[in-house]
Amino acid sequence: MLETTNFQVMLDTAGAELQVINKSENPITLQEDDKVVLTPDRGQEASSGVLPIKFDGLAKAVTQGDTLFIGQYLFTGSESTSVWLEVDEVKDNDVICNIKNSATLAGSLFTLHVSQVHISLPTLSDKDKEAISSWGVQNKIDLLSLSYTRHADDVRQARDFLAKLGDLSQTQIFAKIENFEGLTHFDEILNEADGIILSRGTLGIDLPPEKVFLFQKSAIYKCNMAGKPAVVTRVVDTMTANLRPTRAEATDVANAVLDGCDAILLGAETYRGYYPVESISTVGRICAEAEKVFNQDQYFKRTVRYITEPMTHLESIASSAVRAAIKVKASVIICFTSTGRAARLIAKYRPTMPVLSVVIPRLKTDQLKWSFTGAFEARQSLIVRSLFPLLADPRHPAESTNATNESILKVALDHGKASGFIKSHDRVVICQKVGDASVVKIIELED
Repeated sequence: MLETTNFQVMLDTAGAELQVINKSENPITLQEDDKVVLTPDRGQEASSGVLPIKFDGLAKAVTQGDTLFIGQYLFTGSESTSVWLEVDEVKDNDVICNIKNSATLAGSLFTLHVSQVHISLPTLSDKDKEAISSWGVQNKIDLLSLSYTRHADDVRQARDFLAKLGDLSQTQIFAKIENFEGLTHFDEILNEADGIILSRGTLGIDLPPEKVFLFQKSAIYKCNMAGKPAVVTRVVDTMTANLRPTRAEATDVANAVLDGCDAILLGAETYRGYYPVESISTVGRICAEAEKVFNQDQYFKRTVRYITEPMTHLESIASSAVRAAIKVKASVIICFTSTGRAARLIAKYRPTMPVLSVVIPRLKTDQLKWSFTGAFEARQSLIVRSLFPLLADPRHPAESTNATNESILKVALDHGKASGFIKSHDRVVICQKVGDASVVKIIELED
């Protein structure tokens, strides 16, 4: 038997996020060329003249001329709901700012972003740790979205924290790149993290507009070559209030797919938008159309050229499986794996056909109890482009016999037929271990 894996759970941390508090929740109107004071005195009421913030060190962090932005769920692109400020004067613990555009802020909390200025707050806050230790453990989170990742050490510290929580020791960490510090240390962060989330809302503030697309393409390329998932955010912001995206947004989604991203992460569109279902459906349809014209041949050659020789054993098997599948026009690649790594490497080469990742559970013990691995590994594959994970019956361990593997293969083929991936007379590429050897074989199905 095989169990289909349909969803995974991600916890998104708050991180080093600065917030403006509006206890009354009354709309606050700010007028261009007026002044507003940002104060750590949280006892004050928010108004058009004073905005209390949840951070005591802002006055020490900024200087005259620095740029700040405030908005609900930071910046939809509509400047009537977010405000651009420029520091005019620092007075004791308060920061006096010039208002650069008129805006109305609505809600109880607004995000404050200070452009290209280091903020002395931990990446994993005490509140984040509490949420992970309670809700995260209870829901066995598969992925941790580490907001405001600025250094590789942020990822290492988060991993050390997860390791202490038992069940979450396998949780993958996706570094969320949101500011100039994350940009500066991107390569070392990518090396340490399991995946990358490009948080373009705040990135679009720290970067000049004409540089945003360059970073996106460069970052996705680096993720692709490292074989790590790249996730793009903030694509159809206008769908928070409109039924259809703009032409530019639709093109943006398609370009993210063509650039090689693994997933699109919606935020305000589903978090507080009027059309959450339509947003998901629309983005899904655009992604499907873009995948039809994705230049897989060019991508495959580029990826093979990038990999230094001699290739690792697993890399060679993965690239060979994809090359064989392309040459024989296979309808699907089936990969038997215990950790999911082999299947992810195959997906790294972006085959034109689906990859069924059959995760074979392994028996493990901590000297107190026995348990099976596999569920985490299967679910974590969902975010990888082209991968369709399946969890094999735990009674079929990774060191199973050839007869058992053939039995699981038959079930996988039946699943592929039921899902519409496979038809009679189709060719299928199989990637599996036989003893100590890794084998790529091609089979042609009968009626």
